[in-house]
Amino acid sequence: MNNDTVEAGAFAAGGAAAGAGVAATVGGMGLAVGGTAVAITAAPVVAAGAVAGLAIYGLKKAIFG
Repeated sequence: MNNDTVEAGAFAAGGAAAGAGVAATVGGMGLAVGGTAVAITAAPVVAAGAVAGLAIYGLKKAIFG
């Protein structure tokens, strides 16, 4: 494993932890569209946090190399 892989993993893990924190803070979320509602559990919020962490890693690599 090279340093870039480890660093990307750290950013993904940090983003996932932030997503878990948001899910724990906000609690039960839902999405209401057209008269129907769907519950949003913690898993998609954690996954979105990991994606956001990787996006921040990509921006860091694009700006600072």
